[in-house]
Amino acid sequence: MTCLKRSTRLIGPFALICVSGLQAQNVSPPSMTPRFDTAQAHVVMATLQSRTLAVAKNGHATNRVLIYLDDGVMTHKDGDQSTRLEFRRGDVRWWPASGAYSVENSSDHPIRLLEIDLKGPPAGKAPVSPLDPATVDPEHYKVVFENDQVRVLRIHYGAHEKGQTHEHFLNRVVLYLNDQPGAKADDVRMAGAAKHAEENASEQPADRIAVELK
Repeated sequence: MTCLKRSTRLIGPFALICVSGLQAQNVSPPSMTPRFDTAQAHVVMATLQSRTLAVAKNGHATNRVLIYLDDGVMTHKDGDQSTRLEFRRGDVRWWPASGAYSVENSSDHPIRLLEIDLKGPPAGKAPVSPLDPATVDPEHYKVVFENDQVRVLRIHYGAHEKGQTHEHFLNRVVLYLNDQPGAKADDVRMAGAAKHAEENASEQPADRIAVELK
């Protein structure tokens, strides 16, 4: 048996990886690129190499939002249960805290994921603005999912489109999916409360994902 001791994370801490035989040559911890850290969330980019297995022996103690930055296929194993996950760039998943598990990149290319690791429970009931963007401008702001910790918005502006005046009450992690005025593809930023109207001054569409932290 081959045992590889690691101290890193994919979607959870990888404390001790023990595999035998042919599996050992395909085990590799993900590379981690920190993006930023706040009182509400720790944000990192994880990269899994092709055809490799990563084992989270101790699981993960907190809930997370995962945003896939590449098309691909992964296999998630939790005990005897195995789940095949297919995804496209920009797909978003809620991943609750869990015990031990493993993930394998079944694709023929590396896969990058943005992990938003939530540090604690919500501060309280989230305020609601009458100028909520999903309400006043549903053409450009669509809710992907919402629970008691986060709300995820998918934002799309066509070339030279202008949106309605809207208001944000919550802090939010914003991922830029393509190059657009003032940002490059895969830029990640933290934004705070704001009241504004947005306009895409570019000749190209502008796409973003915003994860609001309650």
